[in-house]
Amino acid sequence: MSDNRLSVFKTYKLYVGGKFPRSESGRVYEVTDSKGKWLANAPQSSRKDARDAVVAARKAFGGWSGATAYNRGQILYRVAEMLEGRKDQFVREVADAEGLSKSKAAAVVDAAIDRWVWYAGWTDKIGQVVGGANPVAGPFFNLSTPEPTGVVTVLAPQESSFLGLVSVIAPVIATGNTAVVIASTDSPLPALSLGEVLATSDLPGGVVNILSGRTAEIATPLASHQDVNAIDLTGAGTALAKELEIAAADNLKRVLRPQPVDGEGGATDWTTDPGTHRLAAFLETKTVWHPTGALGVSGSSY
Repeated sequence: MSDNRLSVFKTYKLYVGGKFPRSESGRVYEVTDSKGKWLANAPQSSRKDARDAVVAARKAFGGWSGATAYNRGQILYRVAEMLEGRKDQFVREVADAEGLSKSKAAAVVDAAIDRWVWYAGWTDKIGQVVGGANPVAGPFFNLSTPEPTGVVTVLAPQESSFLGLVSVIAPVIATGNTAVVIASTDSPLPALSLGEVLATSDLPGGVVNILSGRTAEIATPLASHQDVNAIDLTGAGTALAKELEIAAADNLKRVLRPQPVDGEGGATDWTTDPGTHRLAAFLETKTVWHPTGALGVSGSSY
């Protein structure tokens, strides 16, 4: 073999509607590692890319939200299997993105895969936690059941390129929503590679759409988009989060606000137990009343 062989550099693309388009603007930007070494050119998404991602997410919502919770769990578990098979690639990308040693990056990737499996197991259980039968004074069943909110814009954490990314995407789709994800601006490569995994799993195209570029530029039109039902502001700094929150109020979007330790310069520990709050954040509660029948002197007739 020749020592003069040229490396074949990977061309990273967006993941929208189950396909891999370049940004319609044709723009790219340089992605470097923690030491400033060039890694790749990532697509710099435009407002048009953001709108296309919403169209794809809305188109996929009916089928995904209508699937059984058990089936969604099976599909999410399949994604975890695919991640396990491409672990070495993600270890390399996470190490470059976050300036970690190979062993620490491997621990992060293992935790991310485990986190994905954890959320896969919740798909058919969260309804029992946030829903149920309500006691009422009268001959009625009163049942509350959770339903997905719809299309959710997710601003991925800036500082955690993979574990944090998985921690904000998985709960959104586990509960039947579809997602438009804005990857970390400085460390988008693990997110773009995740799109390749999703495309080769059983996840229907459009359920997750991944955009890279300048977070504020992409998030601003999504926050005011009338066909976006909710927004997770985790990856937004304080000033941007407030701006997006105001824009989101126009069509009464659900908003998951970043905690004081989240966002730019934050110190979120994504390795801690995530709990169920992200699963419940983008669920609506539907309550149904149903008569049980006439109650005579002997009690219920059923």
